[in-house]
Amino acid sequence: MSNDKYLTFALTKGRLAKQTLELLESIGITCEEMKDKDTRKLIFVNEELKLKFFLSKGPDVPTYVEYGAADIGVVGKDTLMEEGRQVYEVLDLGFGKCRMCVCGPKSAKELLKHHEMIRVCSKYPLIAKDYFYNKKHQTVDIIKLNGSVELGPIVGLGDVIVDIVETGSTLRENGLDVLEEICPLSARMIVNQVSMQMQSKRIHELINQLRNALEEK
Repeated sequence: MSNDKYLTFALTKGRLAKQTLELLESIGITCEEMKDKDTRKLIFVNEELKLKFFLSKGPDVPTYVEYGAADIGVVGKDTLMEEGRQVYEVLDLGFGKCRMCVCGPKSAKELLKHHEMIRVCSKYPLIAKDYFYNKKHQTVDIIKLNGSVELGPIVGLGDVIVDIVETGSTLRENGLDVLEEICPLSARMIVNQVSMQMQSKRIHELINQLRNALEEK
């Protein structure tokens, strides 16, 4: 994989970055600098393989990749759907699995059946809008929240929420249920459109190695 030009990865901070690095290690790609928990570095380099890595908040990863600041990114499917950036989605990495769902009190199920005008609270207004307007053909009032969206129906701000559900325990503790599933989610590998052309051989080799590693799991 040696090449004069570096290949740059933008990884989503936290668990996704950890799982991505473990997967990369399984195909012989390591970055020792990233294992130093006390480092204040922002960019990490593997000189031998001509690779660079940096960590970012999830919603920024597709932006870095679209504009070419990173050649490759790893980010949740929910972020890709909400951000709508011009990137190639090339691989489902299979970890970070969860679901995007419509949730609320049991009584709200009737409101979803009859296409009534309802209020929807969500951190993901574009996903919510696409689902209700284009798939359910139901007119809704979407209210964007940044914090605990479960509060929405509890305090009467909205009728339902659109949010990520992993185990559902937070919903149950607050008297809410999954009412409809929008789509399954997981971590995805994305590639800059120009990089895919300019470094095609190198990137396709990497994709194939990762795909084989995932199939062997």
